[in-house]
Amino acid sequence: MTTAKAIGIDLGTTYSCVGVWHFDKVEIITNDQGNRTTPSMVAFTDKERLVGDGAKNQIASNPQNTVYDVKRLMGRRFSDPEVQSDKSYWPFTVVQGNTMKPEIQVTYRGEAKTFAAQEISAMVLFKMKE
Repeated sequence: MTTAKAIGIDLGTTYSCVGVWHFDKVEIITNDQGNRTTPSMVAFTDKERLVGDGAKNQIASNPQNTVYDVKRLMGRRFSDPEVQSDKSYWPFTVVQGNTMKPEIQVTYRGEAKTFAAQEISAMVLFKMKE
């Protein structure tokens, strides 16, 4: 039996989770809601940024500012046929950034903001770290 510990994070397109290797087995860590997985979603409101379950719980009332599936945008150009197809299904706005990459445009605290897919994923990862 090893005494080494390790942590693993699964940053998924739809859900993410954290596991710890401890005493020769993986233990999945529950989030602040007691769930073993956390939605890979970020929502922006007039007052706050919500990540995970909080974002999912308010999507019906704020679909244009609730971002999900961002892994589908990573490493692609805005002109990619997959990006063009995917963006037609999302309620949030995907625009072409200065580097020809897709970026997500939302309203946050009353202002238009633009984020790269990697920035949205970083917000999810930061939540997973908590």
